[in-house]
Amino acid sequence: MIQPKLDKNFYPMIKALEDFEKRVAGEPKENTTELSIVVERNGGYNYVHTYTALKDGVDDESNYRIAERLAKTVLWVCGGYKIGIAGSKKIYERLKAAYAPSGARAFDEDFMSGVYERPFEVVYVEEGKVPAQKNASIKVGGYLKGCRIGFDAGGSDRKVSAVIDGNVVYSEEVVWNPKVTEDPHYHYNEILTAMKTAASKMPRVDSIGVSSAGVYVDNKIMVASLFLKVDKTKYGDYVKNMYINVAKEMGNVPVEVANDGDVTALAGSIDLNDTRVLGIAMGTSEAVGYINAAGGINGWLSELAFVPVDFEESAMRDEWSGDIGVGCKYFSQDAVIKLAEMGGFTFAEGLTPAQKLKVVQALMEKDDKLAHDIYEDIGVYLAYTIPYYAKFYDMKHILLLGRVTGGKGGNIILDTCKKVLSAEYPQFANIDISLPDESNRRVGQSIAAASLCPDKQ
Repeated sequence: MIQPKLDKNFYPMIKALEDFEKRVAGEPKENTTELSIVVERNGGYNYVHTYTALKDGVDDESNYRIAERLAKTVLWVCGGYKIGIAGSKKIYERLKAAYAPSGARAFDEDFMSGVYERPFEVVYVEEGKVPAQKNASIKVGGYLKGCRIGFDAGGSDRKVSAVIDGNVVYSEEVVWNPKVTEDPHYHYNEILTAMKTAASKMPRVDSIGVSSAGVYVDNKIMVASLFLKVDKTKYGDYVKNMYINVAKEMGNVPVEVANDGDVTALAGSIDLNDTRVLGIAMGTSEAVGYINAAGGINGWLSELAFVPVDFEESAMRDEWSGDIGVGCKYFSQDAVIKLAEMGGFTFAEGLTPAQKLKVVQALMEKDDKLAHDIYEDIGVYLAYTIPYYAKFYDMKHILLLGRVTGGKGGNIILDTCKKVLSAEYPQFANIDISLPDESNRRVGQSIAAASLCPDKQ
């Protein structure tokens, strides 16, 4: 294994799985069993991950650690309100305790219950009762006819475009402060103002497409960081249907709301004129979107910020979820800060994470060695994580986005990732990994958002 220079304890999930598979392969057949993890979500869709595990009583701790990390991965890749376990009563019992409201995965249990609006549960699946996998492929975007509004709800600025037959005729970016504002009327009025501005540049409005960070079900806002400060008791009345209500006020215009990661991947798919695109944005956290082989989305959450990346037990803890070794600490500004401090760098007091990132980026522009090592380590992280993601995503293209990939650092991440991937996992070396041009991406994102609603028949 090619070890990172600063994070010397990094133990990639893919390596942990390979080591476990070798261990299981060396056991007598009577010590092994087929274990299935079934994650069920809305619409009756599910994802089934089956692998060879150890039988209960052989090495329960090692067996559980792998199963727990895999169950967590499938849950945050696909989303769901139920985990089913077949093949191990002990793993089922421990996962049931972990996903209880007071268990180790209470954050996950609470999050998923909120998204799917039903209690979260872990169930045991009897032998022979494992269901067949039921997949979804939802056509998204690529509709360009008519007069369309594309709205991109960023955390620091809101972007809106007026698009006529695929051509942007007007675009603006306006600074706003949604994450620190408690009054949901502020959010509503800002969004409505943006829509009305774009509408004034066209003869009519045929549809509205919205790109926003968060989780959306039937255009409803289920979870979104833009509304962090809004009182939860007001959420149902003022937040959940906000985009639907704005569209009504615009004249009952059809609206389609999608996660910004998926819209970014869609923009890349349109630009590349190809499918099987995974977009990874490294910014405040890790945001991901995916366009499948059919040119649609799977209906998955793809919240890879909470998917395990590092199996090492001393890995950095995420303050929000309470878990260790998850993506948001490896592909974000937090990763840059963590690695800088591992390298002995001390930041000035009072700096925000975004300001700390700028400090490291400034050092990188001067070709500072520590800064170089930081970005190289992130490239190593990525190279070992791509084969793990590939267990769940069929990828032909990977787009690297976000503030962390800006400047010289982005090129170092890309170059290092390609070198390590070629050396360690040559079967994935043919994946096209690239850094899209920032200016083209901004325009492309607005067109992609505007193209979300189907054309009028």
